[in-house]
Amino acid sequence: MPAQGPEHEAVVVGAGFAGIGLAIALKRAGIENFILLEKAADIGGTWRDNTYPGLAVDIPAFTYSFGFAPRADWSRLYPSGREIKQYADGVVKQFRLRPHLRLNSTVTGAKFDETSDMWHVSLADGAELTCRFLLSCQGALSTPSVPALDGLDDFRGHVMHTARWDHDHDLRGARVAVVGTGATALQLVPEIAEVSAHLTVFQRTPIWVFPKFNPPIPRPLQALIRAFPALHRALRLVTTAFVEALVTGVVHHRRFKPMVDVVERLSLLHLRAQVPDRKLRAKLRPRYGFGCKRPSFSNDYWRTFTRAHVDLVTSGIDRITPDGVLDRDGVEHPADTLILATGFKLFDISFPIIGRDGGELSDFWSRHRRQAYEGVAVPGFPNLFLVPGPYGNVGLSWFQMIDVVVPHVVRVLNEARRRRASCVEVRQDAHDRYMAWVTSRMPDTVFFNGNCASANSYYFDEHGDAPWLRPTNTAPAKRRSRNFPLDDYAYSEASTTTR
Repeated sequence: MPAQGPEHEAVVVGAGFAGIGLAIALKRAGIENFILLEKAADIGGTWRDNTYPGLAVDIPAFTYSFGFAPRADWSRLYPSGREIKQYADGVVKQFRLRPHLRLNSTVTGAKFDETSDMWHVSLADGAELTCRFLLSCQGALSTPSVPALDGLDDFRGHVMHTARWDHDHDLRGARVAVVGTGATALQLVPEIAEVSAHLTVFQRTPIWVFPKFNPPIPRPLQALIRAFPALHRALRLVTTAFVEALVTGVVHHRRFKPMVDVVERLSLLHLRAQVPDRKLRAKLRPRYGFGCKRPSFSNDYWRTFTRAHVDLVTSGIDRITPDGVLDRDGVEHPADTLILATGFKLFDISFPIIGRDGGELSDFWSRHRRQAYEGVAVPGFPNLFLVPGPYGNVGLSWFQMIDVVVPHVVRVLNEARRRRASCVEVRQDAHDRYMAWVTSRMPDTVFFNGNCASANSYYFDEHGDAPWLRPTNTAPAKRRSRNFPLDDYAYSEASTTTR
């Protein structure tokens, strides 16, 4: 008797913007038999989880949004995190994704059945789902990175990670210690300085900071944008060109070094204007190249360190004490609250994914380094697509990645339907060609030319690779996603599968 077919044509894991964008694309392609699994009680990914004071998007909103779902009524060029979450809710409603959505559904494992060409997906509540295609959209900023600090468990005060903000904890009049000086701390530190009695910030590496042009968008202009879609497209084009100019300095660092030098000088002029004290400026000045770690924009971050009740510690942390933080110079800094602004684990697959012959994806990457064809598919893992996988992200906006990776996935799924194939797997030779291309392009990037070893950047993994970013600009990546040879995948049908 032939085996039963899968319950769903596709299971999408993760209801952040990547999962939302892919779900919309599936519906547009006529694929309705899919579910969108989300481990939390709400959608939105990082914009659901992060609610710390000062949270805002650091990409202009006209670029940080779906081109097919424009919003005219952004309050500012760089709106708050609350507005971005509202945008996510609106898109889910607009494209009627709720019937496909299953909240509070934590995936604990996925295994490919080679006899029937389907994935068995296990959930924390004991349920099991079957699907033809497993589409992993777990996001890059979903698993908080908690540093291994000696004595952390002995701290008598209040501890919280910025991605798990405790709004019931009052910082007014408190002695606060913040660990981390990345893009999150850049937004958070000025806000805490306004209410705390004393603020101590522990910096491992400084961050490149640029002035933030963030004007409010008045209602008459919002009305014009709404009435004239071409105006919205023009604004999106301008802000995207600005973002792409920054990306060019990262992925083509060696060729565009003079441009990068100008960008760095602009940042240093901003630092000089904000911090008159030469010794303090020296502590805040990055010693690595622009782009080694994510830069950001602020008009008050650097200035905050000139305030009398704010201290910057750069000697490193020796350990956490019951009443504060002991630095490596032997000075103890008293604190009532310890805030970990220490970012996230990139490409952290939160459950085992077992492909052909019992191979597990995270183990494969651990042994063979992170790799994926076009940042989407891995040989040995049929019917699995990553949004994104290693070397799949482009640009600085998450939506630029979605615009590249999602069309790739949908093209392959449509081709599988056309060929009536139940199994799709990237060919090893095609995968190897892509990875050879990546390897040939990496020497031109800042990661090979910008003294990045001193940056302590999350762009780098345990192998010393920088698999976060595809070494190209967005436009050629978009063209590639719409024109790569579909025969770079092998298509087949299991003899035991019914339709």
